[in-house]
Amino acid sequence: MPVLSNADLKELSSRAVSMRRDIVKMVHQAASGHPGGALSIIDILVILYYKVMQVDPLNPTDRERDRLVFSKGHACPALYAILADRGFFPPAYLEQFRKIDSPLQGHPDMRKTPGVDFSTGSLGQGLSAANGMALAARLDGSPRRVYVVLGDGEIQEGQIWEAALTSAHYRLDNLTAFLDNNGLQIDGWVRDVKSVEPVAPKWKAFGWNVLECDGHDYAQLLEAIQRARANRGAPTIIIAHTVKGKGIPFMENREEWHGTAPSAEELERALAALQ
Repeated sequence: MPVLSNADLKELSSRAVSMRRDIVKMVHQAASGHPGGALSIIDILVILYYKVMQVDPLNPTDRERDRLVFSKGHACPALYAILADRGFFPPAYLEQFRKIDSPLQGHPDMRKTPGVDFSTGSLGQGLSAANGMALAARLDGSPRRVYVVLGDGEIQEGQIWEAALTSAHYRLDNLTAFLDNNGLQIDGWVRDVKSVEPVAPKWKAFGWNVLECDGHDYAQLLEAIQRARANRGAPTIIIAHTVKGKGIPFMENREEWHGTAPSAEELERALAALQ
């Protein structure tokens, strides 16, 4: 896996800014969607799709590709932005976000969207699907790896912890989960709605290899992914400490931007902040 040069960091940061612009434009045009969690997760997707995952936009169903299960499916503007930037479909598709019969629905649909490995949106189910993919890769004797993106509000779901037990029981060391630990969910701070703390000790108690990093720092993210790949005998979760609404000051750490579309004036302010 590569070491990041200054040129790499500049390129990744530039791409992330461009995709954050795409996110707010998509949600504004649709007049609905979830910008806050999409903005918090985009840096993780950038490092995965540009420096880590083995995928081919020209062959999106390649059997030996790495898999990504985007379990927090409501934050799909981030997934669509990275897939368009990576070349899985034309950027013009982004203008169809959440429209009737669009390939870019309000939650990812593997039947409609090239590059989507699993249809998600009902929270709590993605880790179970990722377990199945990781087990299949083992049975195939394949080196392909499976990544799953979880939200911190999402891990209030009981199915997550059943799936976590399964991952550890089968020693799925080809599975890496990312926890988008931005602290907010639709009704407020996670700690106030239903606290999931202490997060790291919980996952350790369930038999996982646990790493933590700044979810907006590419060097830290890459180092954590490298350590996850080197780990043997247990699945890894990377607890990525992020900021909801990252990159747009008036959206950062504000619960109202979990699922609110920006007005025309707010869109202009957001785009100006993302120069």
